This record gives sequence, structure tokens and C-alpha cells, in this order.
Amino acid sequence: MASTTRVCFVCLGNICRSPTAEAIMAHRLGLEDVGVHVEVESAGTGDWHVGHPPDERALEEATRRGVPMGGTAQQFTAADFDRFDLVLAMDSANREALRALAPTPQAAEKVHLLREFDPQAHGDLDVPDPYFGGADGFVDVFDMVDRSITGLIAHIGSTHAQG
Repeated sequence: MASTTRVCFVCLGNICRSPTAEAIMAHRLGLEDVGVHVEVESAGTGDWHVGHPPDERALEEATRRGVPMGGTAQQFTAADFDRFDLVLAMDSANREALRALAPTPQAAEKVHLLREFDPQAHGDLDVPDPYFGGADGFVDVFDMVDRSITGLIAHIGSTHAQG
């Protein structure tokens, strides 16, 4: 049986950044052979938007780029650490919240920032939350996430395909 890598993208409310990352990753995985089966989901550290669809502005940007996006917001729980190999936070505040939620040190080691895989991050590893801004913020987030997904796919292909 082929190896499976399970990835969860996490932001605050799971309606902007993390569903964008999930959609881009799923779309790219449909176009590229990574050498390993990858399952993707997204979640939020908070429960404000549980059950809601992605933000309309995130949906509009994904549609403009030809990336299908759907799903409903869910909250990441301590039990989710057992389901995922990589938990990718959109910013340092969410990373710290996830690490605090982790039931074991091994679970906390699964948490990384998505922009660790962005070659243009130059030390700025947070994906800014576009929720309270205009449409331009969603364009910028899409670009950052897309670059990061390219690096993430290469990372998964090189490190998890053997495992």
C-alpha cells in the first residue's frame, strides 16, 4: 500500500487562509505526482465560524485563479494530532496555540509554519490575516500560500515518499 501523508492547514477561524491553503494544495495534488498519497484538510484554532463556508473574498480569489474551493469551517482539537503528520499554522500566534493544545511533545513537533516552505519569506513567516481588510489582502495571501505550497509539495515528495 502506498504511503499516505496527512496535512492540516490551520488559521484562526478556518474561513480565509487555511481553506485557501487546503484548496491550493488539493488542486496542485490533482495536477502533480508527488510520489506519495497526500490527504489535506483545514481547521481553525477558534470556533467562531464552525460550519460556515469560506469567506466570499477567498472564494472569489480562488475562482479567479481556477482553484476550486469548498468545505465548511471546523475547529482543530487535541485529538486531531493523531490524524495528521503535518500541522501547518498560518502564523506564529496559531502555531503557539496549536503547540499549547498538543497532548505530547511529539504531537507539538508536527506543528510548523506554512511559510517555512516559502522561498520568498525572508524571515517573515506569518501569512497575514486578510479578514478585516479588502480584496487585495486575499490576493497577497493567495500568492504567499501558493509559493509555500510549491515548497511543501517538494518537501513531502522528498521526505515522505520514502517513508
